[in-house]
Formats: sequence, C-alpha cells, structure tokens
Amino acid sequence: MAKFGKRTVAARAAFEGKDNLSVEAAVALIKSNANAKFDETLEIAMNLGVDPRHADQMVRGVVQLPNGTGKTVRVAVFARGPKADEAKAAGADIVGAEDLMEIIQSGKIEFDRCIATPDMMPIVGRLGKVLGPRNLMPNPKVGTVTMDVKAAVEAAKGGEVQFKVEKAGVIHGGIGKASFTAEALAENVRAFVDAVSKAKPAGAKGAYVKKVSLSSTMGPGVSLDLASATGN
Repeated sequence: MAKFGKRTVAARAAFEGKDNLSVEAAVALIKSNANAKFDETLEIAMNLGVDPRHADQMVRGVVQLPNGTGKTVRVAVFARGPKADEAKAAGADIVGAEDLMEIIQSGKIEFDRCIATPDMMPIVGRLGKVLGPRNLMPNPKVGTVTMDVKAAVEAAKGGEVQFKVEKAGVIHGGIGKASFTAEALAENVRAFVDAVSKAKPAGAKGAYVKKVSLSSTMGPGVSLDLASATGN
C-alpha cells in the first residue's frame, strides 16, 4: 500500500466529505491547503456531455481571464516585414519565418503560444506533426492566425487561455495561482466556465456541463456546485 506524506494526509483529510461546494468555498478550501514550496496553480476540469470523435461535438475556444493566469507566457510569432516588427514591439519572445521553422524542426520549442499571419501558414503547415500534439498549432478559430498580431500577442501575454476538449470529454485549464485573492480566483473560474458554456457545439445532446472540479497543482480536487459555477 502506498504511503503518503504528512502534508498529503492532512490535505486529504481537509477535503474528505466535501463535495458540490460553491465556487467561493472551493477556492477558500484549496487556497488554505496549497502548502507546496512554490506558488501552486489552481486548475479547473470540466466534464462535458460530448463525444469529440464527432466533428459537431468538438469544443474549442479561448477565454481572457479577468485576473490573468499568473504565468509568464512565451510567445512565438511567424511573420515578416512590418508584421514582424509589430509582433516584436508587442512583446513577442521569438519572431521569424523560415528561420523559426528550422528552429522548431530541430526540436527547440521554447514558447507556450504560437501565432502566425495568414501568409505564413504554408510554412507553419509543415510543422503540424510537431506543433499539433503540443496544442501549439496556430488556428484562426482561437485567434492565433491573424493579421492583428499586436492584439494576439498582448492577449496571450495578458491572461488568455485556450481550451480544447479531450477524447474523454474533459477540458482542463489553469485559472490562476494560489497567491491570488479568493475573489480574483472566483472571477477567473466563472469566466472560464462561461466561455466553455458558450462554446457548446450544435451536436451536444442532453446535459452539456456534467461536472466542474477545482484542484491545486499538488492538492486533491473538489467538485463545484454547478449553479454556483455557471451563475444559474
């Protein structure tokens, strides 16, 4: 039988028997038990009533968290000329074209978000097998294939979070740090849930949002009261 440390045992005891909490109660519980030596991330998981194997049940989108994520996001931009200059001025960490493609093909991927102008997609398309599995492939549906690279870079740096449903019908996302105020985290939770709710696909049948849970990086999870999470 696995043996757990004192911190893990104490955390599990604090969460025992607690379920379907309001957003505020869940955030308070998680914050009080996020005792790792680093600033833990609060993570949200949503179980949806969809089967993403069907195209009309795919859920994908983006949300601008009102209080940011607390994470430093490294942004790469595929662009040339004035648009490349625009990206650099907006704070992009890496900007290029064929040279950036070669860097990525060499296995050096030192960024968390990839943005491209439409004319760069023939180059970016060659990187599908590298960027796709890492969920880094630029996509117009989430605003990462755009001529407005300034806005895209600023959004990525300012707390924008992309989400995409996994095979089991689950969506995961980081919604802030344990050091955030409880109010800021609650606002971020509701913004994330609202964005996913609005992204309900046409093919979804029956209950769409089945369960919403919160946890910290090193802590147990707790389920939320759906009415509290969705504002209904």
